[in-house]
Amino acid sequence: MRFAIMIEGQQGVTWDDWLSLARDCERLGFETLFRSDHYSNDFGAPFLGSLDAWGTICALAAVTDRLRLGTLVSPATFRHPSNLAKLVVTADHVSGGRIELGIGTGWMELEHRAYGFPFPPLRERMDRLAEQLEVIAGSFGPGPFSFAGEYYAVEGLDAQPKPVQQPFPIVMGGAAAPRGAALAARFAAEYNVVFATPEDARAARERLVRACEDRGRDPGTLHFSLMHGLLLGRDEAELERRAAQLPPGARKTFVAGTPEQVVARLREYEAAGVERVMLQHLLVRDRDVLELLAAEVVPAFA
Repeated sequence: MRFAIMIEGQQGVTWDDWLSLARDCERLGFETLFRSDHYSNDFGAPFLGSLDAWGTICALAAVTDRLRLGTLVSPATFRHPSNLAKLVVTADHVSGGRIELGIGTGWMELEHRAYGFPFPPLRERMDRLAEQLEVIAGSFGPGPFSFAGEYYAVEGLDAQPKPVQQPFPIVMGGAAAPRGAALAARFAAEYNVVFATPEDARAARERLVRACEDRGRDPGTLHFSLMHGLLLGRDEAELERRAAQLPPGARKTFVAGTPEQVVARLREYEAAGVERVMLQHLLVRDRDVLELLAAEVVPAFA
């Protein structure tokens, strides 16, 4: 199992926080630092503040050397796909090929209303996501590309430069429902499920395997990952102290416990087919959490 850190950037994470997080992740050997692509907070205080996701990633790309960076996930409702593709390519060049694009439908209606983004019904958001994947994949590919959909159209687009990484890794997120699984089988390098139980993760993985088989794709080429909350402490006192700073119920709903307990829980996900885990680190200024994770959890999966 591979390990990434996931940060909810809309929780008032400052640029100084981002610098510290990136430096810690790189020093401790984590593979990837992901961030949410939100402008508002979803934990009861709508406007804690958020730097733009792709602005942050481009900036971090210039001050890191090995750490991979990406969104988990960018909503299809925020940007025109040509604009999103250009941001991603820019970050990929700044980083020398260390960027991943996570993309999904978007779900937080509050931030869409607050910032003036349209928030259509889920079916239309899925339609927009499908068209965005067409345009992004086409713009990343060789030669001129045209596409005419209901929401987006490009004609003779030969976007330059292309990404450093070929093929470029697109990560789709969701519940692996039939349409999302079919899109992933066509466009994605990886599929990510969020806060799933091991049983739900296994079922999602099975749906993705069937979607790949239906398309004639080797299921082993579509990687499978999990994003989940993390509550980690050396002992009960440390766990209680950190739990008090997290949303109610974190002790029951997150991957939670001492290092030994967290390893045991992650073993269940590994058995369900999870190849990479993106651990949601909400206590962004508690640097000891990442130190403990790197020292006592990650080595168990080396």
